Amino acid sequence: MSTFTIIVPIFNEKDNLSRLESELVSFVNSTVFETKVLLINDGSTDGSEDIINEICKKNDFFESISFIKNSGLSSALKAGFDLCNSEYIGYIDADLQTSPSDFHVLLKYIDQYDLVTGYRSNRKDSYLKNISSLVANGIRNIFTSDGVNDTGCPLKVIKTDFAKRIPMFKGLHRFLPAMILLQKGKIIEVPVKHFPRIAGKTKFGLFNRILGPLSDCFAFIWMKKKYINYQIKDNE
Repeated sequence: MSTFTIIVPIFNEKDNLSRLESELVSFVNSTVFETKVLLINDGSTDGSEDIINEICKKNDFFESISFIKNSGLSSALKAGFDLCNSEYIGYIDADLQTSPSDFHVLLKYIDQYDLVTGYRSNRKDSYLKNISSLVANGIRNIFTSDGVNDTGCPLKVIKTDFAKRIPMFKGLHRFLPAMILLQKGKIIEVPVKHFPRIAGKTKFGLFNRILGPLSDCFAFIWMKKKYINYQIKDNE
């Protein structure tokens, strides 16, 4: 049976955690993959850590780690990639604007592709958020030419050996498809459901949707030029 680990970065999401637990339990009980969930507490200060600990006590397939202080999404993903030893890694945000049930959809493609990423074709965000994301994706595509329409979609499945070879730095979570392509991997975008945020507060504003990604693009260009990629031929 194939193994699957779902990484969930969490920063001050206490009002979403009960529903997150319920939806993840529902997915785990309905998938054919042997699945565990890794909750990554990114230095929450709202009591999320206590709720995370209770969730892990109740469910054998939940595990958690906690950062000493808030370190950001890319750091949380790197920690998850470093700790996972399953065949596949999934990623979803704790705000539940995407649904764990759509992992069923993404996992259908993971045999043929190395990264399967969601595409929020009918987004339920504000006009300003949608426009800023559209501009940010356009800027990033100019630099990366990865052909991905919605790199910020927080629903992805990655083959673990590819994930572990990604040289992570702050902001690189926006470039996961491009980093898989640098490894000569195959990617595909698949439409997924999207929902309005019903609890908690968004962690991204206008600055880190547009100006942040623009500066990160230059870091990616440097990374692309310096990236080491090799294959070892069979030795007799």
